[in-house]
Amino acid sequence: MKQSNFSVRQGRSRSYDALPLQRSDMPMDYLVSLENYTAGRTIRLPENLGPTQSLQGFDSTYRNIIDYIVRITYRIWETNDREVEYIGECYSPDSQVFDDYGLQLGNQKIIADTHHTTAAFPDIILDAEEVIWAGNDQIGFHTSHLTRISGTNTGSSRYGNATGKTVNFFVIANCVALQNDIFLEHVLYNTSAMLQQLGLDPWEEAARLAKNPPAGWPRSQENWDQLRSATSPAIPISQAEPISGFDPDAFTREIHDNVWNGDQSAIPNSYAEHMFFEGATERTFSGRTTYRNYVNELRSVFPDLQLQVDEVYWMGNELDGWLISTRWSAEGTHLGDGIYRSPTGRTCQLWGITQWQVLNGVIQKEWQLFNELDLMMQILADQTK
Repeated sequence: MKQSNFSVRQGRSRSYDALPLQRSDMPMDYLVSLENYTAGRTIRLPENLGPTQSLQGFDSTYRNIIDYIVRITYRIWETNDREVEYIGECYSPDSQVFDDYGLQLGNQKIIADTHHTTAAFPDIILDAEEVIWAGNDQIGFHTSHLTRISGTNTGSSRYGNATGKTVNFFVIANCVALQNDIFLEHVLYNTSAMLQQLGLDPWEEAARLAKNPPAGWPRSQENWDQLRSATSPAIPISQAEPISGFDPDAFTREIHDNVWNGDQSAIPNSYAEHMFFEGATERTFSGRTTYRNYVNELRSVFPDLQLQVDEVYWMGNELDGWLISTRWSAEGTHLGDGIYRSPTGRTCQLWGITQWQVLNGVIQKEWQLFNELDLMMQILADQTK
């Protein structure tokens, strides 16, 4: 493996601009894909690391962006040496990470949080299930990394003493990287599912965290605006660069608007009858009727919910199908009874990341995470003072 240039990187103060993607930045095939890299998910780290891709400024050990994302994750979290400090080489010193708790600044915060997690779950495994990517080494690689996390809680954590319980949940991290540096990340963990698996009550944890909030929470209006606008194009690609035929950008924006803000008339023709869904807090089901019920359950709690699509990128083509990553955000007033207890009248912020598998213009599978623990904290904030 190539010797790293960490000593050079430590002194750097390089800042990057997160530029919006254009249509030409989307890969039109699956040559560089997790499916190919893992031989159809039969191996995690192949001897053949896949085709060579231009990675100017990245460590030469990496062959392509999939290889980079998968192997830095493995190197940090799972190797015998567990090179947590390697985060200093692949996250910029002034990196911005948006998560459940707001905006986290700098790679040292990421290093500290990772040490904390590996101490709580010493046998932790992060298994990549999908990486949707776009961009290049000039404007930045945008990656949407869906990972399955498993491990046994044998150490104390921010949620209390060791429980001895095993967890299995997923996370989606949308990152932007240049020159071996991830400098922008929007990441959502299925934290409420993890808490349930640990035998904890997410509402009790939300109340405790709202009373003694972690750094960055509650997020400021400025941070909320930054979260929404980061890498968002001034004009959607489908409007700036219109095309004939199926347009993943137009499709994604129209479906999100219709399903979450509109009359849901697009569901019968845009979702497969037996579509698969996995989401926050153990929500796993199949069928578009159940999907409609799920959406309506959330909309009934926030009847004035207004959702916007912040970023869309994709890979694929009409013959092979599409993988689409969408980052979205919404605001709504907590006015309805239901899954989030009695109405408080509070204006709440929701944001999420969705991955779709689309074939012949129809959504076959959807993975979606949103800031559910943070949402509970927002609802309980006034009640815990």
